[in-house]
Amino acid sequence: MSKVSFKPGTMIYPLPAVMVSVGEDSSEYNIITVSWVGTICSDPPMCYISVRKSRHSYDLLMKTKSFVINLTTEDLAYATDWCGVKSGKEFNKFEEMKLTAVPAKIVKAPMIDESPLCIECEIIEVKELGTHDMFIANVVNVNADEKFINPKTNTLELNKAKLIAYSHGKYYSLGEELGFFGYSVQKKKKKK
Repeated sequence: MSKVSFKPGTMIYPLPAVMVSVGEDSSEYNIITVSWVGTICSDPPMCYISVRKSRHSYDLLMKTKSFVINLTTEDLAYATDWCGVKSGKEFNKFEEMKLTAVPAKIVKAPMIDESPLCIECEIIEVKELGTHDMFIANVVNVNADEKFINPKTNTLELNKAKLIAYSHGKYYSLGEELGFFGYSVQKKKKKK
């Protein structure tokens, strides 16, 4: 396969497209759309978001030291994009997008009720990187919509939530399942 060189850049795609909610009370609640987001440790559970200092939510993050990562769906795609291109300085994004702010169980920031999964995070470190600062956080609580929990197995079935991803300037729905973790090494069942 022939390759063409590109200048160094952020080309790891697809990425999650999440809405991060911030603010201590309803007068300052805001939503910022983030794709620089991810897991960085499983024990203790930790994640990060990276945000430009110029963003309205940056100061709220520094003030409250908390945020909620709200996973997005096909139904939330328009709101996800809108909250990423409009500023919380000028708009109440919850009102404009008809999203419901509900108190998180542990952190000060609100959750987006329409999201299938809301991850409460407490910031433990801010790392200055360049265009973005990385907010490293402990995951202190996860709130899942009960309709995505299988009551028989008590497992989360987010594949039914119609999650979306971001890839090089565009949003995409996730495709068909190709396998599961460990399927490549699973022992084949013997025929009887």
